[in-house]
Amino acid sequence: MVLSAILEFNKLNNPLNVEQVVGQIATAIKKAGGRALMVGGCVRDAMMGITPKDIDIEVFGIEAQHLERIVGENFEYDSCGVSFGVLKLKHIDIDISLPRRESKIGLGHRAFNIASDPFMSVEEASLRRDFTINSMYKDPLTGEIIDPNGGKNDLEQKILRHVSHKFSEDPLRVLRGAQFVARFDLEAHDTTIDICRDITPESLAAERIFEEWKKLILKGVKISKGLQFLQATNWVKYFPELNALIGCKQEPKWHPEGDVWEHTKCCLDFYAKNRIGEQYEDLVVGMAVLCHDFGKPSCTFFDEKVGRLRSLGHDEKGVGPTYSFLSRMTNEEKFISDVVPLVKNHMRPFSMWRSDARDGAVRRLSCQVKRIDRLIRVCLADDGGRPPFPSDTSSLDWLAAQAKRLDVQDKAPKPILMGRDLLSLGLKAGPLFKKILDEAYDNQIEGVFSDLDGAKKWLKEKLLTLENC
Repeated sequence: MVLSAILEFNKLNNPLNVEQVVGQIATAIKKAGGRALMVGGCVRDAMMGITPKDIDIEVFGIEAQHLERIVGENFEYDSCGVSFGVLKLKHIDIDISLPRRESKIGLGHRAFNIASDPFMSVEEASLRRDFTINSMYKDPLTGEIIDPNGGKNDLEQKILRHVSHKFSEDPLRVLRGAQFVARFDLEAHDTTIDICRDITPESLAAERIFEEWKKLILKGVKISKGLQFLQATNWVKYFPELNALIGCKQEPKWHPEGDVWEHTKCCLDFYAKNRIGEQYEDLVVGMAVLCHDFGKPSCTFFDEKVGRLRSLGHDEKGVGPTYSFLSRMTNEEKFISDVVPLVKNHMRPFSMWRSDARDGAVRRLSCQVKRIDRLIRVCLADDGGRPPFPSDTSSLDWLAAQAKRLDVQDKAPKPILMGRDLLSLGLKAGPLFKKILDEAYDNQIEGVFSDLDGAKKWLKEKLLTLENC
């Protein structure tokens, strides 16, 4: 059965079975008098030699109820999208939909009146797509490519071009454009840029904006192109913390690449070449790289005494702008709290190395940033974002070695002394409890003790001092 093929795919993660399932869907639709065509990103990716992670199928010539019946005979599907003419198969990343007309009825990404029309032509259906490279269809039974808008040529010429006048109905497409030029190293067509300039965010949901930023950070090959697209379309003004970087000068001796905006773009391209493939870790580090110099516009000045530009304290001054930038897009407090300390502390490795900081300072840094390996990645991108300035990673090599020696590369030290240890000595839970535990942890960080025996010895001495007081 088809369902068993899906389950087998899910178990073995064999992409070949996806092709088999798509073929079975297309065959069933053809027998019923319709035509099933792959469309959008899966066609684009396949033409670029990229294995698609999910498949979108558009079905022509079959009424909605008939399509549901055909699909339901062999597949489990999620019914949440049925009202929009979309059937999401379970156990496999395949969406099946009918061609539809969308008419703008208000503000925002979802303010559309949607009406399915299974007898619409492929050419007309393609006009609701965003970019030409995403408007191509492929017949899975014959291999025929249907390309009503010249997407194949644009892909070959590395051009990002809107499909039709309907493009401007959905403001999210501007942000999609930013991540597409970054992901596929494209050049946006002048007319597309002009159209984007006339589009406003309207009432785009914060989570939708954040999703596009995540794709830019996690998938962008040349993230700088995404930022440049935002500048060219004048959408950077909707992100004031970023906009402030444009024209913020830096000392040419240390930053030959240009202003803070150019530096940030260079840093992000360096980061993109050095992602580690762990999505959350890459997102935290990538966002920290994006935000790391948000403090410079508020504190950069020309110091007459030394005869150069300076940005004293820009690391700490970047905390507020970073929080405001991220919190407008997401309420994921853990994520924000993971990013902000990296911005605040991105100058620390150099100063610690220069002063040959003690073990306690390294442990304390691990508590502040949560993972020193994240901070090192941010600082490496900062260092690598100053072309053609020669790289010098001495401070980061030193910090990495210290963190490894102290076993705090990817975690802060766990408290050795716990509440149960206080209870075992007859102490009662109360305000003093927390004060003692906090002081114990502080002493642990400073290396006063390193194991439970040492901690208990310290505790007994502490209690004796308290009694004498």
